[in-house]
Amino acid sequence: MTYAVKEIFYTLQGEGAQTGRAAVFCRFAGCNLWSGREADRASAICQFCDTEFADVNGPGGGKFTSAEALAAAIEEKWPSNAASGRRFTVCTGGEPLLQLNLELIHALHARRFEIAVESNGTVAAPPGLDWICVSPKAGAELKQLTGDELKLVYPQSGAEPEKFAGLAFRHFFLQPMDGTEREANTRLALRYCLDHPQWRMSLQTHKLLGIP
Repeated sequence: MTYAVKEIFYTLQGEGAQTGRAAVFCRFAGCNLWSGREADRASAICQFCDTEFADVNGPGGGKFTSAEALAAAIEEKWPSNAASGRRFTVCTGGEPLLQLNLELIHALHARRFEIAVESNGTVAAPPGLDWICVSPKAGAELKQLTGDELKLVYPQSGAEPEKFAGLAFRHFFLQPMDGTEREANTRLALRYCLDHPQWRMSLQTHKLLGIP
């Protein structure tokens, strides 16, 4: 299998339950809810995505012809002077579960990585992942109904929090939708979390810090 990767970089996780944790991010190219091209945004299922994933031209990106090759590229980004702390990689996208498979999971585990995935939940996750984060999108059928973290961009018409509150996740987060209405959306998410304590607020701290 050939893996198409937009970029690979080392940073701090900026969102959700793992906020602040050092991680190598592997951003896969491609998604099943939007092409990644601005010309197609208005007709996409997900119209608010704020990441670039349409090609393989980002830092560390490219096409990798084997799981071993991609795992080695991810390992290269982990600092050699990091003597303590478990290695951690976040597979994101685009939609990473279109490509992330057992071969890559085994190759990363062999290199002592804990593996997290950030998925839209429309593709069932393979076994062996250490952390599953699902971010549902309105208009897309959810097939991954269990996991560690459900992180819902809020508000979304047709993807109200109550639709997901009964699913088998350990953590439930609302993340205010970015864009021109970010301040108003943040106030709405704050109010919802106060009224429904099952949900916690997730802020995009990497944007506040000015890091990838």
